[in-house]
Amino acid sequence: MTFDFNYLALNIIIMRLPLFIARRYLFSKKSQNVVNIISGFSVVAVAIGTLALVVVLSAFNGLENLVISLFDAFDPDIKITAVEGKTFNASTFPKEQLKKLDGVAYYVDVVEENALLEYRKQQYIGTVKGVEDDFLKMTGLDTMMTAGVLKLLEYDVPQAIVGQGIANSLGISVNDQFNPLTIYMPKRGLKKTINPNDAFITKKIHTSGVFSIQKDFDIKYVLVPLSFAKDLLQYDQQISSVEIAVGAKADLTSVQEEIKAIVGPSFTVANRYEQHDFLYKIMKTEKWAVFLILTFILVIATFNSMASLTMIIMDKKKDIGILWSIGAEISVIKRIFFNESMMITFLGNISGIIIGSIICYLQQNYGLVKLGENFVTDSIPVSLQAPDLVYIFVTVTVIGLLASWLPISRISTKSISVS
Repeated sequence: MTFDFNYLALNIIIMRLPLFIARRYLFSKKSQNVVNIISGFSVVAVAIGTLALVVVLSAFNGLENLVISLFDAFDPDIKITAVEGKTFNASTFPKEQLKKLDGVAYYVDVVEENALLEYRKQQYIGTVKGVEDDFLKMTGLDTMMTAGVLKLLEYDVPQAIVGQGIANSLGISVNDQFNPLTIYMPKRGLKKTINPNDAFITKKIHTSGVFSIQKDFDIKYVLVPLSFAKDLLQYDQQISSVEIAVGAKADLTSVQEEIKAIVGPSFTVANRYEQHDFLYKIMKTEKWAVFLILTFILVIATFNSMASLTMIIMDKKKDIGILWSIGAEISVIKRIFFNESMMITFLGNISGIIIGSIICYLQQNYGLVKLGENFVTDSIPVSLQAPDLVYIFVTVTVIGLLASWLPISRISTKSISVS
């Protein structure tokens, strides 16, 4: 049995012929006609659409990371609350068992309730959050202070740390020894009273510092020592929640599952994402909604590719006839123009991804587009993520495939014979 090298060489030539001709049509130096110009515009249109997808998705990633970093400064890794009721009994809770778990770095009892705040006759409804000193160690509040210092006790005297929004609304001055912050809390179990003053427990506390994290926190929270909050709420063993910080090397999911197994179904054990589940879902939904909108715009832009391919087919009818007359099959002719279409898509796709990635890199490292002074960050945050680039590449490629189908499907023996 002999091997026919000539037959093999011929098949290789036939296989490579469509790609070679398509490349000549796209990059022809001798015939810079209208068709070539339209092909160039098609590449640019695909590149711009792809670039927009890269930049916008990276901006959404950056915004999400910024929000997460801000929440990290206040939220614990794991928060335990009762499924029913606002509080639960700390004396019957498996505190010591949880503290001994591998991976648990800090364990903090928390008491939380809405209260009326008053400072120099200005009033405000806020949330008093009683915490232990370890709360300050396990959060990033020390990096979020705008005035004063981060401390809950000074010479065993309780101190308050208030959000920037509350401080602005009440006009609070840090370390104002003559005008403490007054907190009014409704008395528990009180049914009726003639004197309104008898309906509230009132305690005064000086402000040691002001923090600014994110508007939702800044307009809501006043941090006080746990014992101060318990006295205010007339709690003995009752607490609102337990907040836990996990060690840097620990696996958060594993620790969370261990805690769930210990505390049982009567308690909710939520990680950082689950504590703000609705917000994160909204952010993800917005991101992919914008992705779909930009993809739709990209679909419209690919009409340029369809028009370009149609014009190339019309312009090259003579070439098609010659190829047909020398024995080229319809499938070979169709592959020529399919390759042409995919080269336009591929060039635009890769160019858009590369340029978009460069723009995101420059923005991420040099902050080219600045924000105003009132924002928590100096420049628009971006985060370039590899999975997004894969989604974009696949999406643009699929759109290119669909855009090439209609013009190519019209090539037939009938159209060739007519030409």
